[in-house]
Amino acid sequence: HTPGLNLWVINRLLQYLVASEDVMQSFNQLFWYRGTSKTCRAGGLRSIVIEVFAKTNTCKIKGIYTELYITEGGSEEVNNEHEVRQIETVSWKPERPETAIRHGDIFKPSPEREEPIKTVMTTGVAGIGKTVLTQKFTLDWAEDQTNQDIQFTFPFTFRELNLLKDQQFSLVELVHHFFSETRGILKFEELKVVFIFDGLDESRLPLDFHNNEILTDVTKSTSVDVLLTNLISGNLLPKAHLWITTRPAAANKIPPEFIGMRTEIRGFTNPQKDNYFTKRFRYKKEARIVISHIKKSRSLHIMCHIPIFCWITATVVEDMLNKSDEEQLPKTLTEMYIHFLVVQTKLKGIKYDGGAETDSHWSAENQKMIESLGKLAFDQLQKRNLIFYESDLAECGIDIRAASVCSGVFTQIFREERSLYQSKVFCFVHLSVQEFLAALHVHFTFIKSGINLLAKEEMKSKDFETRRHESSEIEMYKSAVDMALESPDGHLDLFLRFLLGLSLETNRCRLGGLVRQTEESLTANTHTAQYIREKMNNHLCVEKSINLFHCLSELNDQSLMEEIQQSLRTGSLSAHQLSPAQWSALSSEIAANSQHLQQSYVSTGVVSFIKVPNNDNTITLYYLCLFRLSGCNLSERSCEALSSFISSTTSSLRDLDLSNNDLTDSGVKLLCEGLMSPNCELKILRLSGCLITEEGCAALASALTVNSSHLTELDLSYNNPGEAGMKSLAAILKNPSFKLDSLR
Repeated sequence: HTPGLNLWVINRLLQYLVASEDVMQSFNQLFWYRGTSKTCRAGGLRSIVIEVFAKTNTCKIKGIYTELYITEGGSEEVNNEHEVRQIETVSWKPERPETAIRHGDIFKPSPEREEPIKTVMTTGVAGIGKTVLTQKFTLDWAEDQTNQDIQFTFPFTFRELNLLKDQQFSLVELVHHFFSETRGILKFEELKVVFIFDGLDESRLPLDFHNNEILTDVTKSTSVDVLLTNLISGNLLPKAHLWITTRPAAANKIPPEFIGMRTEIRGFTNPQKDNYFTKRFRYKKEARIVISHIKKSRSLHIMCHIPIFCWITATVVEDMLNKSDEEQLPKTLTEMYIHFLVVQTKLKGIKYDGGAETDSHWSAENQKMIESLGKLAFDQLQKRNLIFYESDLAECGIDIRAASVCSGVFTQIFREERSLYQSKVFCFVHLSVQEFLAALHVHFTFIKSGINLLAKEEMKSKDFETRRHESSEIEMYKSAVDMALESPDGHLDLFLRFLLGLSLETNRCRLGGLVRQTEESLTANTHTAQYIREKMNNHLCVEKSINLFHCLSELNDQSLMEEIQQSLRTGSLSAHQLSPAQWSALSSEIAANSQHLQQSYVSTGVVSFIKVPNNDNTITLYYLCLFRLSGCNLSERSCEALSSFISSTTSSLRDLDLSNNDLTDSGVKLLCEGLMSPNCELKILRLSGCLITEEGCAALASALTVNSSHLTELDLSYNNPGEAGMKSLAAILKNPSFKLDSLR
C-alpha cells in the first residue's frame, strides 16, 4: 500500500470516529432532553392527579384511578342535545358488545387496521374524565410504564393556547415556549412525538382549515391558529401522533378527513359506579346505602355516569350520614346541589372562618360570594362559556381579586388555574354546578329586586319601576320554560330543572337565609306545572317533552304518571286517548324502569301504540329491548310500523315475539324490510303460528342473508313453509357468518 492510500484510510477512519462521536453525543443529548422532559411531565402531573383524586380521601394514584370506558367509534354528526340528555339516552339502551380501549393503547391499531393511527379524537361530555385521561397517559409515559417507543409527549390545553391567539410562533418555538427543557432540540421530524390537545370545545381560535395558509416549515413563524391547522392536517410533522379531546358539540370543528380514529368516553358503567362508592366510603354499610339510594332515583343514577357527580353525591351523602337528625337523602338534582352548596359553605366556615359546624353558614360575606359566583355563572352560561379569562370577569363586572378569593375558599365549586406565564383561567368544577348557580342567581335577582332576568328584550328595555310592577314569579318560570324550549340544542335544559326545583318551599328552607319564601311562591308551583303540561300538549319533540317531564318531577308534580297508572289499573289505557303530555310521561317511565315494567306496560294495552301513525308517539317504544306481542291480533299495517321500528338507529329491540298473529306472507315481507337494515340488531324472532308459507320463508331467508350477524334464535313452528321454504331456510344455515343457534 502506498503512503498516500494509508493516509487516506487513516483520515477516513478519523472522520468516521468523529462522526460517530457526534452521533453518540446527539443520542446522549436526546436521551438527556427526553429524560428531563419526562421528569418535568411526571412531577407536574403527579401533583395534578393527586389534587384531582384527593377528593376521594385516598392518596395512592394507582389505587384510585378507575379505567374509564373508552370505545372506538362515535358519530361525525354533531349531537345538539344537552349532555345530560345524551347520557340518559345511552343509559336507556341495552349494553352492546364493544371493545374497550385502554388509555395507554390509544394509538395502537386494531388487527383490522393496516396503517398506524396518526390522529385520535376522543369525545365525552363535560366532567366525564377526558382531561384526567390524557394526564394519566402522559404520567404513565413519563414514569416509563407505557409507550416507551415515544420520544416526547407534549400535552397542550386550548385554555392556554387561547391566550396566545394574537402572538406569532414557529412550531419549534411553540414547543419551546411550553416545554423549556426541550430548547436544545431544533428538529422533531425524525422523532416519534405525541401532541395532546385537550378541550377543543374550549377553543377560541378560528381553526380555519379551508382558508389558512399551508405551512410545512417547522421553523417559520405564524399564528397559533395556522400552526394547529397545519399540524392537524399533516402538513407539519406528518409522522407525529395527535390526540384531541372535546365535548361532543365541538367535534365537527375539525374536518373528518383529518381524524384517523374516533373514540368516546362513556364514563362509569353501572358496576364502576358501585365500585367507586365501595372504595369511597370507609364502611360498607354507607356504600350500600348510597348505591341503593341512587338506583331509586333515575335522575341521580343517570348523572352518576359522570365521575365527578359520583364525588358530589358521595360528599353530600357522607355529610348527611354523619348527622344525627336522619334527614332524607336527596331525591332530585336540585336537592342534591342544594346540599352540596350547603356542605361546601359549611366547610368554608370551619376551615377559613374558624367557625363551628353548628354555626349559621349564610354570613353576609358568604352570601356576597355566592351571589358573585351566581352572576358569573349566569352571564357565562348565556354566552356558552365554560372557562373564563380575566377579560370575561371584567365584562361581568366581577373583581379579579374577589374571584381569586372565591376560588381559594370555595375550592370544590370554583377553580382558578394558572397558565404557563401566570395568566389566570377560571372555571366551575363542572357544568352542572355552573347551571345550578346560574339558576340561583336568577332567583336572587328576582327576590331582591323583582327583576326577571329571563324576560324578553322589550321588557328589559323598560325602566326599573315598570319592570318590577309587571313581573311576577310565575312569569319568570314561564319565561324560563319558553327559553329552554326555544333553544335548538337544549343547553338550558338542566338550568330550567334547577330553576323550577328552587321554587319549592322545601328546597328554599334547605337554603336557610340565602333564599326567602314569598307569598306568591306558594301558588307559583301549581301554575307553573299547569303551564308545563300545556306546553307538553303542543306535540313537542320527544327530547323536549321528556325534559319537561323531568321538570315536573323537580316540582314534585306526579299527576301525569298518576293518571296513566290509574288507566292501567282500570284497563282503560288507549293510545288514541293519550294526550301528548301523557305520551311523554309514559315514554320516560318505560325508559326509566326495569325490563319487567317495560313488559308490563306492553301486556296491558300499549301494543296499540305501534298502530299510531305519529312518529313522535312511536318513539316511545324505542327504549324497549324485549317486546311480547303474541296473540295481539296484529295486522299487515302493524308489520309496517314494526319494520320501521326495528330498523331505526335509536331502536334497542333485541327480542321480538309476534307468535299467533295472522301476519301472512305479505306481513312478513314488510317485516323483512326492517330485518335487512344494518341498524336491526334483533337476536330473537318468534313467528310461530303466523300463517307463513314458502313465499314468506323465502323472503325471510333473503333478508337474513343480507343481515345475518345478530339473529341467534328463529321460531317458525306451526307454519306451512313447504319443501321450497325449507330449502331456502336450509341454504342460509350454510352461510358461515350466520350465527343461528336455534331454528324451529
